[in-house]
Amino acid sequence: MPQPHDCVLLLAYGAPERMEDVRPFLDNVLRGLPVPKERYEAVVHHYELLGGKSPLNELTAKQAEGLRGVLGGELPIYVGMRFAKPYIFTAIRDMLKDGRRRAIAIILAPYRSEPSFEKYVEAVQEVLAAAPEGSLTVEFVEPWFDQPLFADAQADEVQKAYDRLPEAERAGAALLFTAHSIPTAVAARCPYVQQIEHACAAVGERLGRSWRLVWQSRSGNPRTPWLEPDVNAALAELKEQGGTAVVLCPIGFISDHVEVMYDLDLEAAQTCRDLGIAMSRASTVNDHPRFIEALAALVREHAGRGSALTSVSA
Repeated sequence: MPQPHDCVLLLAYGAPERMEDVRPFLDNVLRGLPVPKERYEAVVHHYELLGGKSPLNELTAKQAEGLRGVLGGELPIYVGMRFAKPYIFTAIRDMLKDGRRRAIAIILAPYRSEPSFEKYVEAVQEVLAAAPEGSLTVEFVEPWFDQPLFADAQADEVQKAYDRLPEAERAGAALLFTAHSIPTAVAARCPYVQQIEHACAAVGERLGRSWRLVWQSRSGNPRTPWLEPDVNAALAELKEQGGTAVVLCPIGFISDHVEVMYDLDLEAAQTCRDLGIAMSRASTVNDHPRFIEALAALVREHAGRGSALTSVSA
């Protein structure tokens, strides 16, 4: 019999919390990748426009605290970030110090692509490679895009966004879901698009609304095909079709952060003003109570399982 699970590891991307940390953060993320200087500086400017920090780390801490409350001490919770404090190596150091032997890891990204799953597995494996042999096994919950409570939480936030529109616009307002664009060649090798579409359909069904999936946060070589349409192009199409109001829901993300805030709250909002479209932006699920319940359900579902999960060991 395998040893029982004795802790939970929440894994997130991480973000800078003050302007002076932005460039070191970006350098850590890029690690020598050939990103054009103008793109690099544009992202720095996004942080400047939004006060020099992202709420991602704070929201991740709230998610962890909420999960602790729902689990009621069933399993201790550790948090590890790829690119910010507390780093993954810090979380695993603390787990080893506390004598943990078998962890359930939840990547705080619901959909599977190389950056949103494999890279986290690799990061944990890299840390465990330096740990004493046999000291710790980390087992990863598979992408949880179809978790019903996740859909419940996101549907609630979309309904709140509709309620913020002028009453006369609510019934006819379009619903556009957004997610991070990736190169089409990468998308063809993974279920990223199909999993996001599943989540969109689940939310749309709960609200009884039609929807469209569009993309944001494109970067990289402009000659490389990426998933389209961009949210701003989709808004222009909506206007051409006679649309007068829209709700934007960043379902591709679970926490508000700089990409969501810049792409939607600033750039897409300006596009809507220019087009004369009333816009309301739904929050990500953040620390919504139903989302915290979803995380707890994932832990309870996987606790005590055998070795069916993707796992890495020291």
